[in-house]
This record gives sequence, C-alpha cells and structure tokens, in this order.
Amino acid sequence: MSYAFVFPGQGSQSVGMLAELAASNPIVQEVFAEASAVLGYDLWDVVQNDADGKLNQTDVTQPAMLAAGIAVYRTLMSQAETAPAYLAGHSLGEYTALVASGVMTLAQGIELVAERGRLMQSAVPAGQGGMAAVLGMEDDAVVAVCEGVDGIVEAVNFNSPGQVVIAGNKDAVDIAMAAATEAGASRVVPLAVSVPSHCSLMKPAADALELKLADMTFAEAQIPVIHNVNVAVSVSEEEIKQALVKQLYQPVQWVKTVEAMKADGVDNLLELGPGKVLMGLNRRIDRKMGMIAVYDDATLEKALSSL
Repeated sequence: MSYAFVFPGQGSQSVGMLAELAASNPIVQEVFAEASAVLGYDLWDVVQNDADGKLNQTDVTQPAMLAAGIAVYRTLMSQAETAPAYLAGHSLGEYTALVASGVMTLAQGIELVAERGRLMQSAVPAGQGGMAAVLGMEDDAVVAVCEGVDGIVEAVNFNSPGQVVIAGNKDAVDIAMAAATEAGASRVVPLAVSVPSHCSLMKPAADALELKLADMTFAEAQIPVIHNVNVAVSVSEEEIKQALVKQLYQPVQWVKTVEAMKADGVDNLLELGPGKVLMGLNRRIDRKMGMIAVYDDATLEKALSSL
C-alpha cells in the first residue's frame, strides 16, 4: 500500500481541538509552544479557550491550523515506521505540508501564514467580500455562471465532484448564488468567512506575500509536496515560492490533486489535523481509496495500525 498525508485548511478549527491528543502526547504542546514563541502570544491558550474570540480571525486561524497539523504529523511520525509517498494540503494546508516536508521550518511557516492572514484581511475590507459553496453542478457550469455576472466572482475551490466554491465581491457573489440556483444547483451555501480567498481580489495580497517570500530561504523537500495551483511537485525554491504566490489568487485544484496521487499509486490518504473535512471531500472524489482522519488518540492508533 502507498500512503499520502493531507492537511486541512481554514474552517476545520474549533475551540478545544487536539486537547485529548495533547494529554497523552507531549509533542502537541511542544509544537504549539514553538509557534507561540514566534507569534508573541499563547497560541495553545487561544485554541483551547479562545476567551477573546480570536480563533476565527484569519491571522490567528492560519497559524493555529498549521501548528495543529504539524502537531499531529510529528506525533504520528514519532511512532510510525514508514513515510508517506506524498504530502498535500488544501489552501492553507499546503503550508503545513511544506513544513512537514522540511521545505520550511515550523518557525518560518508560522511567521509566513500569520503574515498571509494579515495581508488577506487587508486586501478586502470586512464585509465587502464573500464566498459560497455551489453543490450539484458541473465545474464548467459553475465557471459559466460566474462569467455571466458583472463584477468579480470566480470559481476558486474545485473540492469534489459537484462541489465548487465561488468567491469575489459580496454583491457579485450574491448574484452568482441566485444564478446558480436558477441554473440547477441542488444547493448554494454562503460561507462564513472574513476574506474571499483564491480569487483575483487577493492579487494585492499575493504581491506583498511575494516580497515576504523573497527574504526567506527554503530547504529541499524530503517528501514531495503537490501544489494546489498546478497539481505539480516543485523542485526549486523559486518554483515553490511562485506556487505559493499564485495560490493566493488562483483556484485550489483539490480534485485533480487527489486524482494525481491515485494515478501514481497512492491508495490511502491520512488527513492530519482537526476535523474530517478533507476525508468527506476525498470520499466523493474516490470512494475506493482508504481514508483516515487523525485528530485524537483513537484515530492515531487506527492510523498507526494501518501503516
């Protein structure tokens, strides 16, 4: 059997996540302590208590999710006897994959995604952007709906067959939601997000992120990472940086990512981090692949017994 590890993005966070795993595995809090030292605040306290309601702010969510993914990854790998054939992550999860692969250190990853969150939030003022999930339509049909709307609204996440996320200016997204319903979508669900990710409105944030990346030095990947934007494995530092810049304002090709791993012999996916979002998507992409979401003691044991 061949395995790939995949990491979720924003939306999988929850107050109290990984508490059980942390109680029996000190690596979890060690990772969060390292992240907290970079951020200048207690990230574990935010994740466990969220007294100030900051966990869902994108500049906090992003480092929290990266730390959570790496905490699960390091815990699993400290006990596993084999390494995955590939790593991949959905949106923000791609950064987690790059940390896990050794391309960037945890400190670099935390610093980078915290800045990414700030840049994304500053690119579009709160309330002016929107996102929605369109269910039950072919990809091309969703793209056509967006192209028929005046204003900026684009298909940005190709998550699974029959599930495409759109993003853009709020008014244009609202019009596209109505148009998709009229065109035959089974459901159209507005998403509770603070920024319209992966659409052209994020281009200013991408330009600023490119400047941030230019000052960073990355290492060679120890495990191949498949990028969201081009479903390819980059071998050079510059290629990796360009993939991260483009990812900010271009679509996430998740269906093609899973299909590419399967085509190269991967028959089992482990989702590392809180929640089961990717496992749900992956089941709709290919039900024959083995899938385990790892986030607590029981699922960790299940994953270890499968490796």
